[in-house]
Amino acid sequence: MALINVVDLTFAYEGSYDNIFESVSFQIDTDWKLGFIGRNGRGKTTFLKLLLGKYEYSGTIAAAGLEFEYFPYEVKDMRELTLDVIKRICPQAEDWEIMRELSMLQMEAEALYRPFDTLSEGQRTKALLCGLFLKENTFLLIDEPTNHLDMEGRDILAQYLRKKRSFILVSHDRMFLDNCIDHVLSINRSDIEIQKGNFSSWWENRRLQDEHELAEHAKLKKDIRRLEGAARRAAGWSEQVEKSKKGTRIAGLRPDRGFIGHKSAKMMKKAKTLEKRRQGQLEDKSKLLKNLEEKEELKIHPLKFQTEKLVELEGISIFYGDTQAVKEMNLTICQGERLALRGKNGCGKSSVLRLICGERISEKAKDGHQVEGGNYTGAMRKNPALKISYVSQDTSGLRGNLKDYAVNSGIDETLFKAILRKLDFSREQFDKDMEYFSAGQKKKVMIAASLCQPAHLYIWDEPLNYIDVISRMQIEELLTEYKPTLLFVEHDRAFCERVATGTVWMQ
Repeated sequence: MALINVVDLTFAYEGSYDNIFESVSFQIDTDWKLGFIGRNGRGKTTFLKLLLGKYEYSGTIAAAGLEFEYFPYEVKDMRELTLDVIKRICPQAEDWEIMRELSMLQMEAEALYRPFDTLSEGQRTKALLCGLFLKENTFLLIDEPTNHLDMEGRDILAQYLRKKRSFILVSHDRMFLDNCIDHVLSINRSDIEIQKGNFSSWWENRRLQDEHELAEHAKLKKDIRRLEGAARRAAGWSEQVEKSKKGTRIAGLRPDRGFIGHKSAKMMKKAKTLEKRRQGQLEDKSKLLKNLEEKEELKIHPLKFQTEKLVELEGISIFYGDTQAVKEMNLTICQGERLALRGKNGCGKSSVLRLICGERISEKAKDGHQVEGGNYTGAMRKNPALKISYVSQDTSGLRGNLKDYAVNSGIDETLFKAILRKLDFSREQFDKDMEYFSAGQKKKVMIAASLCQPAHLYIWDEPLNYIDVISRMQIEELLTEYKPTLLFVEHDRAFCERVATGTVWMQ
């Protein structure tokens, strides 16, 4: 067992006026399996890079000679055999050890003798984690490994990580975290905290803490108002008593100024005591709700269509050249349904979504160029008047400012930015180029734009990639309340169970 000590850590990016971390201190046991939680843009990836020594900072990070390794690991030559890539990560690894790790990850051994660039994204994830965990005396920093894994792949990876230790895992998949961590490191609005347990226990503790603080906050507000009124009355009485010193004689008697002065001073002392208590209550109140994560309600404006059936696919097969990506698929989408399109990676889910949206089907060639030539057979019935709002997997094209994006997307800028505010965007973020947004913030831009578009059918392709847990819950609540017609691909099991009214399986 070793300790990672973070003491008075302060960091801000060059040219920024705001600190990402300010005088942060905590301690990590290297035997822990840590889940790293926080809303998008709070600094999770930044903290991992600070551990790696990528940026200069003030304060200290002491790791007692421990070496940090980061996933995703950068593979410089993608044409190398997978076995050579793993050996480059961990030169001392024996072949039998590599085979053992791959077996735990349910990955075929033949993949070791294929060029790394021929592997699927999920296979690459498994191969890299295999090599990184074989390294000795390392603490692994795993940054969102599930984005290219389907549900089955996530379950396999969770089982694998459950047998490991000494890692920090950034993930927004609640069930995945529950299945493989024993501590939570959370970046809150005002601090960083560590708790023992998994995501569900952390979330329950957070809920109870928020409820307690909200109750205390309401009580203190009431007490402060009461004390303010009492202090004003006491001060007013003191002033009136003091004025009575100069009163006229009654029946030849003068006012007892000593008694009146004593009474006035007593009333003023009471007023000051009440004011002091009020200040104390204000200080107590200011300590509350600093970490309250408000899940503001989102809204959507689904349109009604004139027919019950919106889209019908009958015997649809999709081809890229001689390669058949989808085989004789049947699908009917009716109003009010929220259908989860399920299947293993590579089975053509995104191709089906793009086909329904009316996009030209395309594939990405190995050299990185877009190659047109996809075509389909079978029958697709879709009314030309059907309005569809589409969220793509790909966020790489987001550049420029939010104002221009709203104009180009034909959406109301004020509504668009209001939704982003509810998804935890700061106003300062509105002036930045989207190219410098985090991956989660880019995805939120696309979700917010879709919510601004009145549509008969919403088609979302892996909408939750990189999006933080609290925002996922906001989107869940939106979809279950407003019940838009939705066809979506998503691998977050908790989200699918709460949102989907039905599942369509693809072979």
